[in-house]
Amino acid sequence: MTIAPAKLSDPAVRALVTAVNAHDRDAFLALLTPDATMSDDGSDRELKEWIDKEIFDVGGHMDVQTEGDGGRRLVVNYRNDTWGEMRTAWRFEVDGDGRISRFETGQA
Repeated sequence: MTIAPAKLSDPAVRALVTAVNAHDRDAFLALLTPDATMSDDGSDRELKEWIDKEIFDVGGHMDVQTEGDGGRRLVVNYRNDTWGEMRTAWRFEVDGDGRISRFETGQA
C-alpha cells in the first residue's frame, strides 16, 4: 500500500515528492538550500547532474511505501525510464527554514 504524497508528515519532503512526481525540476530545486548535497548508494554526487540523470530527464516517480523519523525517512518504490522500478530508501535533512540541506538515497 502506498502513502499519498499529500499524507506525508514532513512538509519539505511532501513537497519534494510532489515535485518529483510532477516532473517539476524548478519546484524541486526551490525546496533545497543553496548548498544542498546528496548521495546515492553511499557516494556523494553532484546534485544537479544527478537529479537530471536519475529523475527529471528519465521520468522519475516515487511511490512511498513507508515513512519514519517524522517523515524524513522514506522507503519508496522508485521508477524511471533508465532503471525501471526499484525499492529505495531516502533520508532527508531539513534546516530550520524548512528547506532540504541534504538527501541520501540508495537501494532498500
